[in-house]
Amino acid sequence: MRTARRWLEAGTVAASLALGAVVWEVAGRLTSGAFWAPLSTTLASLGTLAASGALVRYAASSLQLYATGLALGIAVGAPFGLLLARLPWLRVALEDYIMMLYATPMVALIPFILSMLGFGFTPKVLVVFLFAVFPVLYNTVEGARSIRPELVEVAHAFRSSEWQLWRDVMIPYTLPFAMTGVRQAIARGLVGMVAAEFFLSPSGLGQMIMLGSQNFDTANMLAAILVIVVLGVLLMDFGRWVERRFAPWRRASE
Repeated sequence: MRTARRWLEAGTVAASLALGAVVWEVAGRLTSGAFWAPLSTTLASLGTLAASGALVRYAASSLQLYATGLALGIAVGAPFGLLLARLPWLRVALEDYIMMLYATPMVALIPFILSMLGFGFTPKVLVVFLFAVFPVLYNTVEGARSIRPELVEVAHAFRSSEWQLWRDVMIPYTLPFAMTGVRQAIARGLVGMVAAEFFLSPSGLGQMIMLGSQNFDTANMLAAILVIVVLGVLLMDFGRWVERRFAPWRRASE
């Protein structure tokens, strides 16, 4: 039964992608190439960029920026979220500030970051970090706050130390919530990467998009966007796999 459902889901996804590809191709054929390029032309442009090595250079620059900012966002957001949930006084003191920053359009902070740090790799990493950290932080806090008090009481009854409480109760229970935040951070981090490459020193795939737009080279522009979309989908699927690997009890609810 489960195998049949998986085959049905895979067939539905394949049919949906095929229909989307047809719509993309037809739309490109019916409109001017300066506004929209057919899928076949976009893929040909992607192949040319890959063969010349330009795509690898642009993608490597973007991935270095993205991976650094995202890793910092996860490394800061998850532990700090657990700490806020464990220390109510600290959460009460900082919760309003965190919510305000989470609701703030991070693009609006880029001019401020530019004026403070200038151009270069570090300010761009900071932009990606700000886009990525708050989903992880917020979901981790909410997950840790939802831990049933009985679990903590049982841990205390067995004389668990603070570290054992974190290791055996808080981290395993909060992991699925944190992974939800990580998947959101993956998508938001890609937006932050492109924004940083747009508004700070142009580089990477963001620069490819800018150059394609300025030169009315829609095929190259869409090729760069396609790479970003595929990268995001693969990373989010990887995040889902990690969640299932380390939180297997979540499978029963899916």
